[in-house]
Amino acid sequence: MIRCRIHIPIVALVLAVPLGGTAAAQDGAPALRASVTVNSDVVRIGDLIDNAGAAADVPVFRAPDLGTRGAVATDRIVEAIRPHHLIDIDTRGLGEVVVTRASRTITAQEISTRIAQALSGHLGLGEARNISVYFDRDVRSLQVEPEATGDLQVLNLTYDPRSTRFDVIFDLASSPTLHRQPAHFTGTALETIPAVAVEHPVDRGVALKESDLIIVRRPKSEIGIVTDMSAAVGMVTRHELRPDQPLHGADLMKPEIVARNDMVTIVYQAPGITLTLRGQAQEAGALGDTIGALNVESKRVVTGVIIAPGRIAVGSTPTRVVDNGAQPQ
Repeated sequence: MIRCRIHIPIVALVLAVPLGGTAAAQDGAPALRASVTVNSDVVRIGDLIDNAGAAADVPVFRAPDLGTRGAVATDRIVEAIRPHHLIDIDTRGLGEVVVTRASRTITAQEISTRIAQALSGHLGLGEARNISVYFDRDVRSLQVEPEATGDLQVLNLTYDPRSTRFDVIFDLASSPTLHRQPAHFTGTALETIPAVAVEHPVDRGVALKESDLIIVRRPKSEIGIVTDMSAAVGMVTRHELRPDQPLHGADLMKPEIVARNDMVTIVYQAPGITLTLRGQAQEAGALGDTIGALNVESKRVVTGVIIAPGRIAVGSTPTRVVDNGAQPQ
């Protein structure tokens, strides 16, 4: 815990929120509070002491920075209030009082969103929800006065579409702190699109399930990435996949439904008639692949398209199959 022992008097309006009352406070006697929250940059006697009477509005210490807390030692408090004729203060055995400075927090995510909004529609960038912002360094939340309202206002913004770098300065007129010292951020921003990636390592030859996949954001300029999760479900990996790396079409293949040397049905179709006979696949393939198959009757290899597990069509894909065992002419 950071101790705050600076005691520069500053006159300002403050609000104190006590942690709880004491028997002494209920009896009307001055009593030390264990913890307080103030909304101003000074701590008054009335913030620290219940039943402080006429001395309650006297400032005695500088408050911590916005959104932070500090501890003031009990002996320092007693020394600071001694000139104001408060006697018989019940210190409740406390060694210090924790003082918290109230604030409104503007998170790093809010800052990022505001930058995307400012860039949206300008210099070739699209909607704000599709703009990803990357800061040059870790960004801490901004702490402003709790009563400060409204969105961050752009004082200055530059963006280079070639390098994707931005430089932005924000103000908030309702915050004296931020208005006095505007916030400055630099980094890169680019338009992105959704991309499909695996959530965990996946070995080669595995058929992907929806539970294996997540959506990540990738630069719009990246070519060949898979953007539709449904297009990846059921596909088989050509090689090992690593988490969070966007999938490309070349990473996936359709699952094989015919293996080499499988016994298959060869389907011949001619105008007005469809014939089937037994064959043996000469290679493996997926739905829609063209492979060779040995006609076990004629011992001739024909070329056809896999139309279903164990079925290969020679010629046009049949609309009706007649399994009569006849030989083609």
